[in-house]
Order: sequence, then structure tokens, then C-alpha cells
Amino acid sequence: MTPSLARSAPPPRFQHRSLAEYVGIIVVLALVITSVVNTAPPLDTLQRGAARLFAPSGFLMQMFPPDFTHVDRIFWKLLETLQMAVAGAALGLICAVPFAILATDRLSPHPLIKTAARGCIAFFRTVPDLVWAIFFIIVVGLGPAAGVLALMIDKIGFAGRFFAEAMEEADTGPQDALRAIGASRMGIIFSAVFPACLPSFTATSLFALEKSVRGSAALGLVGAGGIGVDLKVAFDLFNYDEALTIILMMLILVVGVEQGSSWIRRKLI
Repeated sequence: MTPSLARSAPPPRFQHRSLAEYVGIIVVLALVITSVVNTAPPLDTLQRGAARLFAPSGFLMQMFPPDFTHVDRIFWKLLETLQMAVAGAALGLICAVPFAILATDRLSPHPLIKTAARGCIAFFRTVPDLVWAIFFIIVVGLGPAAGVLALMIDKIGFAGRFFAEAMEEADTGPQDALRAIGASRMGIIFSAVFPACLPSFTATSLFALEKSVRGSAALGLVGAGGIGVDLKVAFDLFNYDEALTIILMMLILVVGVEQGSSWIRRKLI
């Protein structure tokens, strides 16, 4: 072994951190531990619940075998759910683009407009889609229209954030070159920003569609159309075998959309 290698100290196994970082780690660990202790169900409660679940007359046993009597009606409700998801995601993605442009540092016309756009995106993302569904039920009444509007607002918040981050991370060289030759703001956006961000936009849009399909099924629980209404009625009437059929068909729909979006993502990105 050479003297230089002998004198060199091995790299530290753990990076040394400041006192503030250690305090932050301790606070996070304390929050995790107290959250589990205060909210997690006790073991005896889980054991009693499992015994009721798997009892001969329990909830799980009443779900089998599934009831396929009303498959045709469930199919059309699932189609309505899919249509809600596609319409809500499409409208939300279209509306998310201008919000994302206004929320981007290099593209927003004014810092106040950037702050307002980011605040709107954060607000749309913070309020749950079920709350938006209740709000739009009050505005437009029961039915799929309220669900589409709720999904649209939710997707503006979801996609607007990722669209803005993608435009922030885009290569600034082509943008500066176009700006130097006098290109307009819209010319820079369509000629340099969008082509660079297209793979990220595509992935985000497909993830938004998957999220929209899962969310649209739950919006019916509050009366916003789709299969959720039938699922709630089945549970309210203790028709657990029909509820299982609805859940299985929802699973097929969600998995089918996820597989389709994965295939499109592989082909386009």
C-alpha cells in the first residue's frame, strides 16, 4: 500500500449534520410515533374486526358469490363514470396550461400574476375533489355535470403544478435565443417551451386521466353521477353481493385505463 493511500482516511459512513437538522429529524420522528400511537387502531380491535369479517354470517361472506344480475345497468353506469373522467380530465388539462404559464418565473408577465396563479393552483389542489363535487352539486344540481366540474378543478390543481415545474426546468438556451431575435412571448412558449416539455406534459396528462377515473367513481357517493351512486345504494340496502360486482367491474375499468395509459406513455415518450 502506498503512503498516500495509507494516510487517506475512509469516507464517513454518515454525513455529519448541523444541530438544527438533528432537531428537525427528532421532531419528525416524534410526530410519526405520536401519530401512530394516537390514531392507529389497537390490536384487540383489529382482532375483533377480523373475526366479524370472516365469520360465517360476516360482511365478507355475504359478498360471495357476486351478483351479476344487473351487469348491464352497472356497465352503463361505468361508461358514464369513464365519460365523466375523460371530460373532467380533458377540460382540467386544457385550463391548467394557462395557469401553469402564468405561474412560471420566466413566462409570467408580472410577479403578482405569478403569485396569484400559484395561489390558485395550490387552492384547487388543496380542496378535496369530494368537496368540489358538493359545491358544484349546489351550483348545477345532482348528476354527472357536477362531477365533471369537480374533476376539472381538481385536475387544474394537479396538472398545473407539474406543468409549471416542467416549464421551470426546461432548457433556457432556446428561449434566450428566440428572445434575442425579438420573438414574442407566445412564440417562445410554442416554439421552445412546449416542445421541450412535451414528454413531461404527456406523462402528467396520462397520470391525471388515471387519477380522474379513480376519483370519478368516488364522486357518485355524494350524488355527482357515475357508478358511485349505485355502490352507495348497494351498501345502504345491504346488497353486498351486488356491491362486490360493482367493485370488481370498477377494478377492471381502472386497471384497463392504467394499462392503456402505460402503453401510450411508452409509445410517445
